[in-house]
Amino acid sequence: MPLMFFNGGAMRGEPLHHLLDGSPFVGVADTAPKYRFYAVGDQCPALYPVSHGGAAVAGEVYDVSLDALRDTVLPAEPHELELGVVELADGSSAFAMLLRRPYTSHAALRDITGIGDWRAFKASA
Repeated sequence: MPLMFFNGGAMRGEPLHHLLDGSPFVGVADTAPKYRFYAVGDQCPALYPVSHGGAAVAGEVYDVSLDALRDTVLPAEPHELELGVVELADGSSAFAMLLRRPYTSHAALRDITGIGDWRAFKASA
């Protein structure tokens, strides 16, 4: 099964974690420092790959079946995000939800790269 990096509402203790029911938790992980991190309308996080000026972002990795990805995870994602592949701090790769390119939503983006952690952002808001 493919590994999936989550950095928002599907992490342990968050309201969408039930979407991962049955998907084995692999561990806590950070991305490589190659991403800008945004709050989309202050409702969900979004990663955006950059060639410079990026930072590591905290999250969790799960072993998600393609069926669960297709039937449960992807349908619950906001339209501002799309499935992509990220590099993790250890050099490995995982699926993740990235900010859709080109970004066409009217939801405001707030750059939270300096925080690098969705839970920390929510606690500070």
